[in-house]
Amino acid sequence: MATPFNLPALGENVDAGTVVGILVAVGDQVEENQPVLEIETDKANLEVPSGFSGVVTEILVENGATAEVGAPVLMYDEGAGEGAAAGEAAAEAEAEAPAEVSESTDEKSADRTDAGGDTDSSPQSQPATSVPSPPPAPIVPAATSGAPVPAAPSVRRFAREIGLDIAQVPGRGPGGRISVEDVKAHSRQLSAGQGAAVGPRPSATASLPDFGKWGPVETEPMSNLRRAAAEHLSAAWTNIPHVTYADKADVTDMEALRKQFGPAAEAAGGKLTITAIALKIVAAALKRFPFFNASVDMTRHEIIYKKYYHVGVAVDTDRGLVVPVIRDVDRKNMIELSIELSEVAAKARDRKLSPDDMQGSTFTISNLGGFGGTFFAPIINAPDVAILGLARSRMEQVYVDSAFQPRLMLPLMISYDHRLVDGADGARFMQWLVQAFEEPFLLSLEG
Repeated sequence: MATPFNLPALGENVDAGTVVGILVAVGDQVEENQPVLEIETDKANLEVPSGFSGVVTEILVENGATAEVGAPVLMYDEGAGEGAAAGEAAAEAEAEAPAEVSESTDEKSADRTDAGGDTDSSPQSQPATSVPSPPPAPIVPAATSGAPVPAAPSVRRFAREIGLDIAQVPGRGPGGRISVEDVKAHSRQLSAGQGAAVGPRPSATASLPDFGKWGPVETEPMSNLRRAAAEHLSAAWTNIPHVTYADKADVTDMEALRKQFGPAAEAAGGKLTITAIALKIVAAALKRFPFFNASVDMTRHEIIYKKYYHVGVAVDTDRGLVVPVIRDVDRKNMIELSIELSEVAAKARDRKLSPDDMQGSTFTISNLGGFGGTFFAPIINAPDVAILGLARSRMEQVYVDSAFQPRLMLPLMISYDHRLVDGADGARFMQWLVQAFEEPFLLSLEG
């Protein structure tokens, strides 16, 4: 007898994902824990293990469709074994029955423009079934209705990151559904005083002109990760007052040490890059300046100081930017960090990162040195309060000991949340970083 296989949990606060790969076919004999689907969420691409042993009799989803956690995605028969007859019968049954096209979910057809790290898997969009819209529900906070909060996972995450209780946000979408714009409007109302009138504001969903009037165009739906990135960065830019402070560090001596000990890291399976070194320096700096290892809760007017040091590292992939997290950086030596950094970068490029791999950072590093450049202003990865950017180091003439000397100079940029970090504190943090890059021995003096 055919049994449904329901989509298992995909991670914390992840209720659905887009099917980007179907790894089995009707009639296939599947073993337990064998990957059967590839699902893209707003945090990562995941291979879904079967959770059963049997023959696939029907596939209930198709590429590009949205699959919700707990919903059936496959049908299987445990008693069919590997018999060819069972597989052929299932294939014939599927051929006789027209494939059902998954209807667009509210999340695809509603106001969501989500993404969050960067990605690129362009699922083809399907026209939504024309259904009369129900009359809009009264605009009241979800908490007063007694019903589950009608908001997409990305919207709930956005509210959480800016310190709002999603249950208190009035929803203006169909059935009281809450959008990112609703969360922003509620945040502005709270900032201006409860009940105060809110003036005109720019809209992230403002209509665009018809670009086709001026020439050929091509449209492509955003992938989940791209939408999550756009939403996450928009939230950070809108709600965090950024300040970016820049300086240069003379890394001539550090580069000599990196080349000297690089072979030891490679022998252990890692690569001693400037990013691996920066991880160790940043962990020491965060201990010395704890307000850079914190988050701001504006709803409670509290500062949350974290007693752990998990550093996110921006990694470029064919899908865009993702930010895996290196945990307990302060407890690992440079060789260990170089190995782990190589491993997570490979997982990111192979789409093997799990949602847990990209959560829990207390600070972020973004190194664009491989692409050149001398300066950029990185956007804070909320709910962190700061991010360090590195550009390409270059030989420059520097006036040292009454003479100009060729020195290798590394551009450093720190963007910080001005709600918590004052300008002088930001400058002190940067100067400590510069000194640590210039004098590696300083790290051995930090407890």
